Amino acid sequence: MAQNVKNLVQRTILPKVIKHLEAPEITIITGSRQVGKTTLLFQLKDYLLKKGVPENNILIFNLDILSELELFTSQANFIKFLKERIGKGRLFVFVDEAQRVKNAGIFFKGIYDLNLPLKLVLTGSSSLEIRAKIHESLTGRKRIFHLYPFSFQEYLSAKDKTLEKLISKKEISPYSQKLLQENLLDFIIWGGYPRVALETNIEEKYQILKEIHSSYFDKDIIGFLKIREPITFTKFLNLLANQIGQLVNFYELSNTLGITYRTAEKYLNILEKTFILNRVIPFFKNYRKELTKMPKIYFFDTGIRDFAINSFKNFEERTDKGQLLENFIFSEISKQTDIKIHFWRTKDKAEVDFVLINHLGEILPVEIKATSLKTGEISRSFRSFIERYRPRQAIVVNFGFHGEMKLNKTQIVFIYPYEIERIINL
Repeated sequence: MAQNVKNLVQRTILPKVIKHLEAPEITIITGSRQVGKTTLLFQLKDYLLKKGVPENNILIFNLDILSELELFTSQANFIKFLKERIGKGRLFVFVDEAQRVKNAGIFFKGIYDLNLPLKLVLTGSSSLEIRAKIHESLTGRKRIFHLYPFSFQEYLSAKDKTLEKLISKKEISPYSQKLLQENLLDFIIWGGYPRVALETNIEEKYQILKEIHSSYFDKDIIGFLKIREPITFTKFLNLLANQIGQLVNFYELSNTLGITYRTAEKYLNILEKTFILNRVIPFFKNYRKELTKMPKIYFFDTGIRDFAINSFKNFEERTDKGQLLENFIFSEISKQTDIKIHFWRTKDKAEVDFVLINHLGEILPVEIKATSLKTGEISRSFRSFIERYRPRQAIVVNFGFHGEMKLNKTQIVFIYPYEIERIINL
């Protein structure tokens, strides 16, 4: 299978994966179906060709194709094939959907342990299946990268590179700002799966999301995990989709569905490990006054979330736009950084949407408003958090006011939702 890579979006993960091509360990790229893993492999191939690697030294196998999967039925025969191909320079072996190989972990471990002059790059759509079949066998022999759906910046890079460059500018024309906001709201509603995001026909967008959703349930949930009650699992997912940004009581959820708490926890773990959603736990330093044990739930892709609740209304018409904007911010931060994400809520119900903690332990509170602020105003809860913890900076996301103010020694920055990079780079 060939692809024209010239016009493809360069994913932000690409430089990290390219750097790891030099490492001896196996490179594993995980990600849900239709998120762009195959495209990424061809971008890696294009990079290697530009670096002068002969095309004969780059092998790509797509194990969704039965004739190519047959090559992997015998480890001995495949090793023999690889030795025949090894010549001058290093051999690069890209295996798409590697979990389809029987006893995949042992299969690739055996090849790696031969210390042949080759680099293995594997991809897999099901992180659970990859974990079960490959992960454990390759301890100390691999590095895992996860590919998410498009970030908003990647989406703009595909649609309008000029607009993408304007994101980082502090002052832009009102018309460009309007275009950015229109693109943003469309992205928030439909999410970042590449085919969905780049499709202009609304009905086709919906059908692609339906296909992604069905594939997830048919292949991961029913096919691999063999969940006995897929209808109950679907109801569980839909209930969570209706509660994004809210405290979730799993005892209530399990009672509503007529399942045990243990089953509810099992379902949640599955949804987290397959990168459908994630729980966000509270930030606290004073256990007695601040702690609520209940987490909040956010989806990694807002399009999948909207499909689960069957609502694709325009942003301004929605009753859940506050939660949806929160989910967008969560998703963007999660896709692009390893910063820990929490929320803050006291027993007096003072609340801050997100509290981010970087690797140095510095905290950054983030307040999200799905409105257009006219001045630099902050909520009582946000002020309370800042006065209590005195962070160096704080962020207020909104659609109207743009600027900065000081509260004691804390610099409060007011940004537009499309300027999410300013949070990530702090």
